[in-house]
Order: sequence, then structure tokens, then C-alpha cells
Amino acid sequence: MGRELAVRGLTCIYGGSSTGLMKQLADSALAEGGRVLGVTVQALKDKENFHQGLTELHVLPTMHERKHLMIQLADAFVALPGGIGTFEEFFEVFTLQQMGFHSKPCGLLNVNGFYAPLELMLTTAEKEGFLKTPHQKSIFRAESPGEVIDLLLKERMRS
Repeated sequence: MGRELAVRGLTCIYGGSSTGLMKQLADSALAEGGRVLGVTVQALKDKENFHQGLTELHVLPTMHERKHLMIQLADAFVALPGGIGTFEEFFEVFTLQQMGFHSKPCGLLNVNGFYAPLELMLTTAEKEGFLKTPHQKSIFRAESPGEVIDLLLKERMRS
């Protein structure tokens, strides 16, 4: 994903971590000469290690301010495989989109079927009337970084 963003001249915005999948994301973007912005909160900055090669690191006092800045900075949102924090942040930006607070596209990078259970949950929510079909269809899904980026860029051009 990081490489794809960089070769297309797109900036990668994430939490700034220097571990796991997010470190790989940042490293791959930076290796291709890409811009990588980290956005975190002071409480995490005080106790975790952050990527030392970031183009910029924004440190904010609260999670609310952190999320607000990330939404302002981003042109689109992609959830890579992750945990509860990833799910929470994805659903927050998706909900804000549904409510009209922004018109930026949201996507899921469904590596190795990681998001198949979520897809089932969304389909069930739609069938049961808890999620409108246009909202369900507004989540862009792809199995490769290039494909999800293509879908999001195409949608950005339409809006």
C-alpha cells in the first residue's frame, strides 16, 4: 500500500507507529520517496516509539483532535487489516460520511479475505434494514492496494 501511494504521488497519513504492519506501510512509502505523515496524541507519544523517518509527525492533546486532523488532511480513507482501533476509526469516518460531514470515499483493503466477516455483517445489517443499500455500496472494497486506490481516486474525481 505504501509503495502504491508513493509511486502515485499520494501522501500516506497514519498514526505514526514504528511497529508491525503500520511500520511496513510507512517504510514502503518512504523507500519510494513518498510523503508519510504521522498523527498521534501526546499520551501515546510519551510511551511508544514512533517512526523516525516520517515526513511530519503531528502530536495532539486528544484523540478527538487527532481524528479531526486526520479527516482534514486525508482525501480518502482505507482500512488495512487491523484490530479494534482500525475498526473504530473506519466506522467513525464512514458514519461521518453517511451523515454528510465529509464526502471523502472509504475503502477496505481485503487482504486474504480479512474483511469477509465484516462484509457478512454489513450485508446482514442491510438485509435487516439497519444499513441503507446506497451506504453499503459506498464502501469501496478491493484485494490489492492498487485496486483500492484506483477505486477511491475514481470516486474522488466524481465528487
